[in-house]
Amino acid sequence: MQAVELMTHLRMPELGEFQQYLRAVPTCSILGIGTIAALTMYWYTSKPKAQIPPCDLSMQSIEVDKVQHTRKSVLLREDQDLMTVYYQDVQTLYDVFKRGLIVSGNGPCVGCRKPNQPFQWITYREVSERAQCIGSGFIRRGYKGGNSEYIGIYSQNRPEWVIVEQACYAFSMVVVPLYDTLGIEAISFIINKADIEVVICDTAGRARMLLNGVETGITAEIKTIVVMESFGEELVHRGIRHEVEVVSLAEIEKSGREKKHKTSPPDPNDLAVICFTSGTTGKPKGAMLTHKNIVANFSAFVKVTEGQWMASPSDVHISFLPLAHMFERLVQTVVLCHGARIGFFQGDIRLLMDDIKLLKPTIFPIVPRLANRLYDKIHMQANGFFKRKILQLATWRKIAELQKGIMRRDSIWDFLVFGKVQESLGGRVKLMVIGAAPVSDTVLNFVRAAMGCQFYEGFGQTECTAGCSMSIPGDWTAGHVGAPMPCNLVKLIDVHEMNYFSANGEGEVCVKGPNVFSGYLKDPEKTEEVLDESHWLYTGDIGKWMPNGTLKIIDRKKHIFKLAQGEYIAPEKIENVYVRCELIAQVFVHGDGLQAFLVGIVVPDPEVLPDWANKRNMKGSYEELCKSKDLKDAILANMQKIGKEAGLKTFEQVKDIHLHPEMLTVQSGLLTPTFKTKRLEMRKFFHKQIAELYANNVV
Repeated sequence: MQAVELMTHLRMPELGEFQQYLRAVPTCSILGIGTIAALTMYWYTSKPKAQIPPCDLSMQSIEVDKVQHTRKSVLLREDQDLMTVYYQDVQTLYDVFKRGLIVSGNGPCVGCRKPNQPFQWITYREVSERAQCIGSGFIRRGYKGGNSEYIGIYSQNRPEWVIVEQACYAFSMVVVPLYDTLGIEAISFIINKADIEVVICDTAGRARMLLNGVETGITAEIKTIVVMESFGEELVHRGIRHEVEVVSLAEIEKSGREKKHKTSPPDPNDLAVICFTSGTTGKPKGAMLTHKNIVANFSAFVKVTEGQWMASPSDVHISFLPLAHMFERLVQTVVLCHGARIGFFQGDIRLLMDDIKLLKPTIFPIVPRLANRLYDKIHMQANGFFKRKILQLATWRKIAELQKGIMRRDSIWDFLVFGKVQESLGGRVKLMVIGAAPVSDTVLNFVRAAMGCQFYEGFGQTECTAGCSMSIPGDWTAGHVGAPMPCNLVKLIDVHEMNYFSANGEGEVCVKGPNVFSGYLKDPEKTEEVLDESHWLYTGDIGKWMPNGTLKIIDRKKHIFKLAQGEYIAPEKIENVYVRCELIAQVFVHGDGLQAFLVGIVVPDPEVLPDWANKRNMKGSYEELCKSKDLKDAILANMQKIGKEAGLKTFEQVKDIHLHPEMLTVQSGLLTPTFKTKRLEMRKFFHKQIAELYANNVV
């Protein structure tokens, strides 16, 4: 089962159903009498203990301003300032690694593997020394270092990524991550915006693409291209012709080793990273994050989990989510500060499960796309009545425990059902964190139940480093994104046009604290759109305070539009409902002020569709089925049914859809590197199909 290829609605059985089920199971069934007896005994006698939460879960945040209804974490004392550090000796990301070196006892730090080979590890001391040498190598080449020196990293996740990053921090330079999936147009925009002269890339292929940009004049800023892997002389000669030095990372390191320069570590308020947002609404924006921002966010995470989980040198993190995204970077900060190790996947997502099996990670960050696929695959394998009932029963029982604060993986349900799921992810996972996008309650509950480990959900964005709210240990209920983190305040402000008012505990989520960024690089207008004079960050998400002081995200403001009759539409909310349909892999909802209704572009799930169609005597290839009116009508009916069950208003339901037989991808320019829809590009790409949908449904 491939994790990245791993959502149907799950109905929980009642106790009466369970009893009927037991009576219906024949004594010669697969489980046999002994197992049925064990199940019955377990049902009535098992009384596991709930974890002791760090606070009263009935009130997880407190109001500190009754006028603006501002709230902060209950983990902070009433008179306590917002958290900026957890460890007093860790004020910067340079300090993070220095602490990791000490507590690890110079243990393994980063590792990778080649196909069919074991992981090879580099120690903390090696990383530190190589980082100093690489930084010194840049100084020897005339680069001054300091906070005005921006270094681009254009690479997949790998040990050299961390080593180069630490080299930058050792000499107070600023890291500018470049998504490895971006094309030359987006890369050139970022390079020119940030005046980047040095780009470090992993392969000769990426180096060639950068040189293509230099030759055509769209990346004229580049002076040095550093390549991690081997490359031919033709790259060197091409670079010389355009006054660009193409050099290996090994050569930079060797040069710095010959003459090491004394490190010049940063101050907390120095820039650490310029993280360009994924650009769903136009050109990417460079969020400027300081060392203080990142350390405050990391410290708040440690504070929230300290009562139940704390990283140690024995922990292992599997790194496959992009390092250009702050979610993965924050997880790695936690790992490195506590002397744990990071194992990098081979770079081929199809081999990820093999990497996981060998690495046996204990720390596993996850995104909703992966959770959805995991959910789908498990439920697809429960393809018989008996298997479905057992899976439903096991899930129901474990979710019932979660709602009581019980998180474990030693129950009979783990033994019978979920053990294989846990083993597929290495069998040792202690901590999972899900974030970066919305996840449905059904999927979150199921994956939490299946994994049985510390499983936190967070909410945030790049502009507040990564997270601004997070679930608290012991509260394993779904339907919210936790309480404010101890490093920031959260308030909700009125959104009149959408009828959300803070007096009712609803409104746009605003964040303030040491984790909030200082603005967008060279873009004061965009900065003013999201940061006010008091440094409140306007997230564009609509939230609601729950009775227990947790936050629920209920809508989205940024992409709202009006239909012809004036109804406001939040398409992302609708898409998150529709993607729960069994046959749908991807969906895009479109509408505008000139139209009275919505239409949609749907990509059917290529794994589910063939079997579904075969059972209904629909013949043909995947591409042929996507042209079938019967299939389109069936999917549309299912979407409208799911939408009605989820409470969508009539005007929020799509009236017609077009089936598209190809997955929407980053490479096609229709998705951002974080798999969010580029709405403008989608409208352009499907202009003809959208026009036909409206023409065929004239009101």
